Amino acid sequence: MKPISLRIAEELGVQERQVTAAVELLDGGATVPFVARYRKEATGALDDAQLRTLEERLAYLRELEERREAIVASIREQGKLDDALHAQILAADSKARLEDIYLPYKPKRRTKAQIAREAGLEPLAEALLARPEQEPRSAAEPFVDPSKEVADVDAALEGAKAILVERFAEHAELIGSLREEVWARGLLAAKVREGKEAAGAKFQDYFDYAERYGKLPSHRILALFRGEKEEVLDLAFLPEPAAEAPVKTTEPGFYERRIAHQFGIADKGRPGDRWLLDTARWAWRTKILIHLQIDLRTRLFQAAEEEAVRVFAHNLRDLLLAAPAGTRPTLGLDPGFRTGVKVAVVDATGKVVATSAIFPHEPQRRWDEAIAQLAKLAREHKVELVAIGNGTASRETDRLAAELMERHPDLKLTKIVVSEAGASVYSASAYASAELPELDVTLRGAVSIARRLQDPLAELVKIDPKSIGVGQYQHDLSEFKLSKSLDAVVEDCVNAVGVDVNTASAPLLARVSGIGEGLAQNIVAHREANGRFESRADLKAVPRLGPKAFEQSAGFLRIQGGADPLDASGVHPEAYPVVRRILGSAKTDIKSLIGNAPVLRGLKAEDFIDDHFGLPTVTDILAELEKPGRDPRPAFKTASFRDDVHEMKDLKPGMQLEGVVTNVAAFGAFVDIGVHQDGLVHISAMANGFVKDPRAVAKPGDIVKVRVVEVDVARKRIALSMRLDETAPRGPRPDTKRPDAKRSDAKQAVPRQDRPRTQPSAPYKPPAAPSVGGGALAEAMRLAALKKK
Repeated sequence: MKPISLRIAEELGVQERQVTAAVELLDGGATVPFVARYRKEATGALDDAQLRTLEERLAYLRELEERREAIVASIREQGKLDDALHAQILAADSKARLEDIYLPYKPKRRTKAQIAREAGLEPLAEALLARPEQEPRSAAEPFVDPSKEVADVDAALEGAKAILVERFAEHAELIGSLREEVWARGLLAAKVREGKEAAGAKFQDYFDYAERYGKLPSHRILALFRGEKEEVLDLAFLPEPAAEAPVKTTEPGFYERRIAHQFGIADKGRPGDRWLLDTARWAWRTKILIHLQIDLRTRLFQAAEEEAVRVFAHNLRDLLLAAPAGTRPTLGLDPGFRTGVKVAVVDATGKVVATSAIFPHEPQRRWDEAIAQLAKLAREHKVELVAIGNGTASRETDRLAAELMERHPDLKLTKIVVSEAGASVYSASAYASAELPELDVTLRGAVSIARRLQDPLAELVKIDPKSIGVGQYQHDLSEFKLSKSLDAVVEDCVNAVGVDVNTASAPLLARVSGIGEGLAQNIVAHREANGRFESRADLKAVPRLGPKAFEQSAGFLRIQGGADPLDASGVHPEAYPVVRRILGSAKTDIKSLIGNAPVLRGLKAEDFIDDHFGLPTVTDILAELEKPGRDPRPAFKTASFRDDVHEMKDLKPGMQLEGVVTNVAAFGAFVDIGVHQDGLVHISAMANGFVKDPRAVAKPGDIVKVRVVEVDVARKRIALSMRLDETAPRGPRPDTKRPDAKRSDAKQAVPRQDRPRTQPSAPYKPPAAPSVGGGALAEAMRLAALKKK
């Protein structure tokens, strides 16, 4: 059995010593951002993505080892552990394989097989399996014993069958191979429940649907499971295409013959052959198939969940690292009709300096008054940006802002529509109540909209990542798994950008490496009581911020305008001696060196290596000195919506528009084009060439140009294309209208009958690769119903 560190190293394609060093650091309390940035010598420069994968695999493999030890202990207590079994357990490389091996030894309720063994019927089962030339009824007669509740020959044969069925169903190698064969050959089928057609219209793409397990994308799997959960769809986990299944015959099918082959059972005309084949068929239908269908459901959901979490995490990363507008006075507008538009003005530091409410829309229609009020606030507070929430009444409020700019060009305003996802969650949160106690809940949303334009990262960290809404089917996912993944993304993003310790909020500080919620509150309290921090060293005076927390956090905390210019950079205080050696070599001071690219590029990193700091760290230091505290986020720019397009009914096929990418899924990208309903650019329409991953083309926050392909007002669906050079929509193709659509013809997913029905006496042969073509979905569902009976 390979050591965990070696196994992870092989999976990552790195050396074992790199993994061992990383594990030691993580086990010692170091965070992934700290290890990735400041311990490159130890880990061989593993990046944060590799370290996150390492951390995840480490947890899985350690759980696997714990389970392995528990299983060994359990079987040893039963007195059934021999060297061969022990070796088999040690060789198991996954939890599924381990559980397959443990199945025969797993404590279970008293089964029919156990009762039969207690009645002394195991020798009969062994004899019938080993010598099929015997006539089963004759062989069973000596085992009839009413005192043991074996009343007659039929009872004895039923007991022997139960023993063999359990043995077949608990054979680890057989179950493992059948699991993979079912995955390769079978398909998931769905039909609408009777009378649910109207109520479940949103699932109509799956009313008559089937597709191979291995071909199902994550969004379809989650949609199918959601339809089943809402009692609209009936799902059938079919082990093989209906055309290949023996529905109207008692002869063994592919899987029954596979079981028979494993145990040397064959129809050679001997008296016991038929009984044994029937036993194999019974084992498949009553035990193994049910077990594998449960496995299939779990496997499909886990794969879909993993992909959905990955998509959510990628989108969240893009949103958090969106371009900040910067420290510019901003007016935030939280649109609404009846309740009015909530207004908040924040200064360059994000401090609230004014709030109000205006009523330009129905039913009040106080348009001119609203413009005058906004102009007064903008002039009084020297506002530069207008942030407009993209919810209800967004386009109407956008028009209001446009007219404000038209009537008052001297204000030189720039308007931007901002995603308000999660703003209402923040407004009602305990933190918002503490941060803005004097403001009504409705006004806090306008503040959040303004601040998230200034700095999306600093504002969005105040909101539970799950409430930001950049994922798919998130309510169907494991909350623990999703939260863990998203928290890691937030941590990586915050530490990649760095945090100004003198202005950061407690939620932002809490995401810094080595600092949790308690320390973040202590830092803010110390700052409020004693004034700004003048150096990183001042942080050591914060209660409970000990040497370990300082080591982990100091490099990510910035002191702008402090005593030491290095404190505003990403250079860790532990590496300041290296900088002093660099200064000595360059014969200059720190203020002259920082940002001096010609001098810095003339230095050789190799000249400053010592016992503690190797080439990767020194190289990073020189890069940081050239651009100290550089922000990895892109430059800020805005999108322009067309003035003549406000609602879906204004859209016409062929229109070219500018929009903002709001979400990216496995099947394409959603784009806000200013009509209250995001349009979908299917993956097939994102570029002129083949696109494997939509994120390679677009990310949330990107400004893109799109062409309207189709508009379905009734279903609120807009099909867009980024192929601007096409003069007319392409022909229909699957998935272009919706994220969870089926193929244009569900029957295409059912493999055709391209092999003749195998005769009962045919020996088992390994299956050929399945083909996809015609078939009958109705027959597939009928097979599923028969299986259930």
